[in-house]
Amino acid sequence: MERWRLLKTGYSNAYRNMAIDKAILYAHSKGIVPPTVRFYQWNPPAISIGYFQSLEREVDIEKCHSMGIDYVRRITGGGAVYHDKELTYSIVITEDHPKIPSNILDSYHRICGAIIKGLQNIDINSRYSPINDIVVDNKKLSGNAQTRKYRTVLQHGTILMDVDVDTMFTLLKVPDEKIKDKFIANVKDRVTSIKNIIERDIGFNELADALKKGFEEEFDIKLVEDKLTEEEEELAKDFEENHFSKKEWNYLR
Repeated sequence: MERWRLLKTGYSNAYRNMAIDKAILYAHSKGIVPPTVRFYQWNPPAISIGYFQSLEREVDIEKCHSMGIDYVRRITGGGAVYHDKELTYSIVITEDHPKIPSNILDSYHRICGAIIKGLQNIDINSRYSPINDIVVDNKKLSGNAQTRKYRTVLQHGTILMDVDVDTMFTLLKVPDEKIKDKFIANVKDRVTSIKNIIERDIGFNELADALKKGFEEEFDIKLVEDKLTEEEEELAKDFEENHFSKKEWNYLR
């Protein structure tokens, strides 16, 4: 049975979280580390925007500053996301790995299948909703984003443990302020969280253990818990300081 690496890196700020994902991507593309699944959280809470988005158009930057909220541009696509009470996962694996479909939509489906199987371990029945969502009773529980660089796939996504839509849209801009209340009400109807679905508290470690089993089942592999290599730590520090925390990157568009 193939052995992949599992990292539980705990809480980090937005810049370091994105820097670690990129460091793993680079290290794996060079053959330094095996396929890697990572579970992590955000402190302080943060807004991440997709690579192709405009920070100033999507995010109320003054509100972020006043509330102590980070903001960062991802290297993956997709929309703006508020990260607070959640488990975020990432998976890094080469494009030509036999367990990853070459078609992007199929690869989303396969990787999300691991999350779906993991959620079953805490009695949550969910399904994949193309292109990149996981839903429960037609409400979004998980959003996912992907990029492919250096012939390597990075996909990461959120699993909402709780959700505060009002705070989310204090920080995210709505194009038409006149319909903001209606827009927020609609989002509340379409988004859910683990806390809303099951009648008991689920902590990060219990959810991480459930998802670990989901990845092992979906990919028929063994996940072995490990830590970042020294080279990955150096890369992550460089990417954090000279890339993700820089105004030039975050205000790129």
